[in-house]
Amino acid sequence: MAKRERVMRMSVEQPLWRALAGYRVLTMVYAIGLFISAHDEVAHPWVAIPYYAVLAVWTLATLPRVANAASCTKRFLTLDLTIALAGILLTRLAETPARIEAGAPTLPSIWTAGAVLAFAIKGGWRWAAFASTLVAAANLVHRSGVPTRDTVHMVLLVWIASIAIGYVVEVARASERTLARALEIEAATRERERLARDIHDGVLQVLAMVQRRGAVIGGEAAELGRMAGEQEVALRTLVSGGLVPVSRVSEDAAEGAVVVAVEEADDSAAPVDLRALLAPYAGARVSLAEPGAPVALPPAAARELAAAVGAALDNVRKHAGEHARAWILVEDEPDEVIVTVRDDGPGIPEGRLAQAEGEGRLGVALSIRGRLRDLGGTAELISVPGQGSEVELKVPKDSSVSRGKAEQR
Repeated sequence: MAKRERVMRMSVEQPLWRALAGYRVLTMVYAIGLFISAHDEVAHPWVAIPYYAVLAVWTLATLPRVANAASCTKRFLTLDLTIALAGILLTRLAETPARIEAGAPTLPSIWTAGAVLAFAIKGGWRWAAFASTLVAAANLVHRSGVPTRDTVHMVLLVWIASIAIGYVVEVARASERTLARALEIEAATRERERLARDIHDGVLQVLAMVQRRGAVIGGEAAELGRMAGEQEVALRTLVSGGLVPVSRVSEDAAEGAVVVAVEEADDSAAPVDLRALLAPYAGARVSLAEPGAPVALPPAAARELAAAVGAALDNVRKHAGEHARAWILVEDEPDEVIVTVRDDGPGIPEGRLAQAEGEGRLGVALSIRGRLRDLGGTAELISVPGQGSEVELKVPKDSSVSRGKAEQR
């Protein structure tokens, strides 16, 4: 079956960059509008007009620079803050002392906050504190060391807001890395369970059989059986443990954490008749009761359900004996397919399944329940000592259930 690699990026930071770009444009228009509305009162407009021309060109030309963290370099941040500070200081040349004392806005006005917020989003709260402190110093110089109440309020607002946003960005980045790690652990665990099911259905069963037959035959076969038993234990330990890949982080911090998951792709979109996959299991000691009409399921769901039935029959042969009888009942309900596997063996003692899982024998946990869980279905085991066992497997017909779970990973 073909596999495909799926890359998931998680970033709460990217929307902040888009908001910052919009903020810079709007505040640039606002600052120019303030000047136009009060240009008759400005003492030296020839100082303000060139500055606003530079501000407009700089703001529009550098929009790509505030698109993400990679483009927003330290050099750009330095130049951007320099333009904001220069505008604050040039206000003393453009305005009269009387208007400055009356609370006239600086040339860049609230555009200055955009330069400080860029520091906050790029470098966190420490960078924000540095930039906002420089802005506060420039405002003190502009007010000749005696700031008005409005100036103090504006400086404190920019200082507190930028530091808060910088801190939130740092927390968001740490959360993204944690979430990426959790998603990769979950993806690795599911992949490990899938491999464990396949290994249990094949290699482990063969090794266990070689161990038993070798002990019966004796001689060199007994040694071979002993080695097969050792390899079985080692393999069970491997599939029940395994390694988890290290989570990835994008080189562009704005793109957030990156999770790469490998998932199986259906090689055919056409539904599969479950009866055709279960027919090979019927035999002299296994009876199959099925509907007269096709039981259609998505290919992956049909294969996994048939494999779970095979695992249940393997458990019957292993624990109930080769002479035990088994019955497979297929029920095609409107919303789900139910397959019941029943045997006439001695049943499973209470607590035996939990003990088997503790010993690394994960046939029921992985080959049966794990498969059904991945499909969005359920597996219920009913066993009464001396009266046999019954496994009821339920799978929803809507394959979007399993697809939705895969996309969440």
